[in-house]
Amino acid sequence: MPSDTSEPSPVAIFKRRESEVRSYCRSFNAVFKSAAGAQLCDEDGNSYIDFLSGCSSLNYGHNDPDMKAALIAHIAGDGLAHGLDLHTGAKAGFLEAFERHILKPRSMDHRVMFTGPTGANAVEAALKLARKVTGRTNVIAFTNGFHGMTLGALSATGNGYHRGAAGVTLNGVTRMPFDGYFGDGTDTAEYLAAMLADKSGGIDAPAAILLETVQGEGGLNAARPEWVRRIAELAKAHGALLIIDDIQAGCGRCGTFFSFEEMGVVPDIVTMAKSVSGFGLPMALMLVRERHDVFGPAEHNGTFRGNTHAFVTARVAIEKFWADDAFQKALAVKADVLSAALADVAALIPGARLKGRGLMQGVDVGSGELASQICGRAVDQGLIIETSGSEDQVVKVLAPLTTPEEIFNKGLSILTDSARRAMDATRQAAE
Repeated sequence: MPSDTSEPSPVAIFKRRESEVRSYCRSFNAVFKSAAGAQLCDEDGNSYIDFLSGCSSLNYGHNDPDMKAALIAHIAGDGLAHGLDLHTGAKAGFLEAFERHILKPRSMDHRVMFTGPTGANAVEAALKLARKVTGRTNVIAFTNGFHGMTLGALSATGNGYHRGAAGVTLNGVTRMPFDGYFGDGTDTAEYLAAMLADKSGGIDAPAAILLETVQGEGGLNAARPEWVRRIAELAKAHGALLIIDDIQAGCGRCGTFFSFEEMGVVPDIVTMAKSVSGFGLPMALMLVRERHDVFGPAEHNGTFRGNTHAFVTARVAIEKFWADDAFQKALAVKADVLSAALADVAALIPGARLKGRGLMQGVDVGSGELASQICGRAVDQGLIIETSGSEDQVVKVLAPLTTPEEIFNKGLSILTDSARRAMDATRQAAE
């Protein structure tokens, strides 16, 4: 038999050796080599506009030049790469910038606790701390919430597919309906209020109420400010801590540094990760009001809570983008552009509707199959974009917040064209 002279697939090694658990890469038949700003390049020289941004881990784009320069200088000077929780100049620089430009202007007295490097680590710490502060065990979380894959965080996550992989019973959480879950006719905050007030309601006194103001993985469900305020009131009235998970919705993704800033609430605990390092480096933290900072030394820790490289880039991100209000104002303009473009996409699809807020928006097209077709056609035209929602029915835009206008508009045009082509194919198949 003649030997096989065909070229090996560029993704063959991943299919052969990487675990079946891999996910995002299944949508893209490319091997990526480099990235800058809002664009990726593969090994064949093809360029792609990035509307995924590391699932909001790259809010400031790929390889920001100022962060990169600071990191290179730190490494070249033999700066610490890893420091557990030792005092370092890099950590001090970040804390001082965060205090000056983020916490003080917002009148937040929160202490900063560095956890292990993932969002799930921050959520685990938050749940543990709330239970320690209150002496209670029950946590109220919401339908379609996503808080991480480790067991404590997974208990608070609604997605049945992810929960099914736990291998053990997930408990300690009472699930309640998120804002809008039953439609406009039911105020789910008042539903929760009635359940908590009823001594036979069956809800154990909560240690915490945990929520995302915009549910990223849950389908871009955006809570109304008045609903969030009412939930905050209920937490206070019932002696529970309010935990806002800002891991995906924070760092400017919803238009302000924290997603809850204009809602009139001050959470007891805020969890952050993803873009907090600014550069895509692993970093997570928990903000906790000073009166609740009750963990003893090393009562909750993690070997990689001292990622000094992340402190370096995180400081630059804060000082570059949040020292004044210019960046935030630019985000508001860009969010309006996004809303208008997504309205055009929704107009192409019967029953489609806009979801989300700020630069965390998308279109619910009503079908995971259709959403997948739209994203697939977009990739073929050079746009990296993904889906979310209980049935993957939401086409979700997570473009870097720093995406230049020309590239942003080009990506949105590709998305609109992909939706049009997908709908044309659907109609032709039905004829």
